[in-house]
Parts: sequence; C-alpha cells; structure tokens
Amino acid sequence: MDWDDLRVFLAVVRAESLSGAGRALKCDAATVGRRVARLEEALGNALFVKSPQGYALTEAGGRLLPHAEAAEAAFAGAAEELSGTGRQLTGQLRIGAPDGCANYLLPQVCAEICDSHPGLEIQIVALPRVFNLSKREADMAIAVSPPTAGRLTVQKLVDYQLHLAAHESYLAAHPPILSRADLRAHRIVGYIADMIFDKELDYLAETRAEGVGLASNSVSVQMQMLRAGAGLGIVHDFALPFTPGVVRVLPEEIGLSRAFWLIRHADDRRSERLERLAAALGRGMRREVARLETLAAVGQGVGSPTRAVVAPGL
Repeated sequence: MDWDDLRVFLAVVRAESLSGAGRALKCDAATVGRRVARLEEALGNALFVKSPQGYALTEAGGRLLPHAEAAEAAFAGAAEELSGTGRQLTGQLRIGAPDGCANYLLPQVCAEICDSHPGLEIQIVALPRVFNLSKREADMAIAVSPPTAGRLTVQKLVDYQLHLAAHESYLAAHPPILSRADLRAHRIVGYIADMIFDKELDYLAETRAEGVGLASNSVSVQMQMLRAGAGLGIVHDFALPFTPGVVRVLPEEIGLSRAFWLIRHADDRRSERLERLAAALGRGMRREVARLETLAAVGQGVGSPTRAVVAPGL
C-alpha cells in the first residue's frame, strides 16, 4: 500500500469531494479520482460512495481511516525526529477557537510561543462554532465544553470567570442597579438564542432577564455593544482590560465560572511536536488568564496605570 495513496484518501475524507482534496493536495480532481480508484483496486473494496452531500466513507473506508491516520502520525513523527525539531519547533500550527478566546487571549499567548520558536507559523481561526478536527479544519481546537464522542484527546486548559458588566456611560444614564430585580428595567446584551452552539454559553438565566434586547453570535460584537453604552451583558473578565469604561455590575451576586478545553485528534498524542505545542499553549493560557483577570479585578486597563472603578448606582 502506497503512503501517497493513503494521503489522497485522507484528503478526500476531510474535504468530502475530489475537487476539495485536489486543492488541498495542489493537484486536479481527476488525478485524485484516479488515485482513489487505484487504492480501491489494490484493497479490493470501495472506500467512498458519492452522495448529494459529497463523498462519504463506506464501511470499508471507515475501517481504513484509523490506520491511515496512524500512518500519517507516524510519518510526521519520523520527520520531526530526523529534522531535530525536538529543540526548536517549526512548521505550521492552526488553532481553532471561539472568538472570545481568539480575540483576547490567543494573540498574546501565540506571540510568546513564536518568540521562543521563530520557525513556527501559528494560524488562529476564530469561529463561533465547534471545529471538526477529523476534517483537519485545525490541528487543535479550544472549546468551552469537552466533547463526549469521537477519537479525540481532551485536556482542561484553564478556568475563567465572567460577570455582568456595562459601560459607565450607560450606568450613569439609567436607573441604579442595586439587585437582580433592578435588571428588569434594563436592556440585556447577549447571544442570539438559536445560534448558541454550546450550552455553556447560555448565560441568560444568570440575569433572570426575560429576553435579550441586542444580540450577536460574536463575543467581540457583544463587547462593542457594551462599549457603545447599549446595555448590560455577561462578559469574560479577561476581556475587561481591553474595554476601558466597561465595568462589572453586581459582582458579588452575578458571577460565572467556565473552562477552556484543548481538543486534539487522538493520534496526535504520538507527535512530540504537538505535545510540546499543547503544553506551551496551556502554560501561556493559564498565565494570560491570571494576568488579565487580576487587571480586571482592580479596574486596570491593558497598558494603563492602576485605577479603581466603581459603577455608578452601586
């Protein structure tokens, strides 16, 4: 069995089309089709069936998949060993993450990793949904809850805190908020209900509000709404130092704790390079969350002198 044919097989599995696999492999779809046919002939089994949704694995293809992925991991490990990447990490790493993490944590963490490993190229893909690692949309993904199915390796990265918050201008222009009951008179900023892709993001119950007045599927957009004085919303403490004027409201009454989880394909545990990158990512995330939450607790912005902020009406 030819490794190049297995590589083509994996590309079709992940792209679910010959043309998509061809783009990934930098060859035409006809060549991909011939290579798949050659592999099927050698194995004596059909590996794919074409459907309206694209190319789907047959039962035989499903049995071949873990072996092909193991071969891929073995080849990658051999390349790492021979190139000496045990000392300096090189190559490309794509990290998928929800946009709050991608906007407020990963830029600093990844910059630090790249400073230590100049030959490394890191790509951050920020999407408000769950990543499909089987299709290699990313090499590793960060999620707000651990998956319960699939051939995946899952490790907890860090706990983080969230609180109700609003801009000082909004608080100054609206009735005081002394208890949860007072929130009924205020506009709530939050997620679009039918676009919440993880139950851990459903914060509405914490405010006891009947609905969201301004909504977005993006954490960053929600934060911009708060900066514009549009209302109150549940926000990450680690984002507050980046948003001057946005302060916590009822912090003793309304507070949430969540966690980020690092998700990788199970076979990637065999790669020393990815193991080291995962460890570096975890260390950096824990340091950065601790640093930013400390700044948020004292009302200090990034790069600003320490200042204590008390929301009007509290």
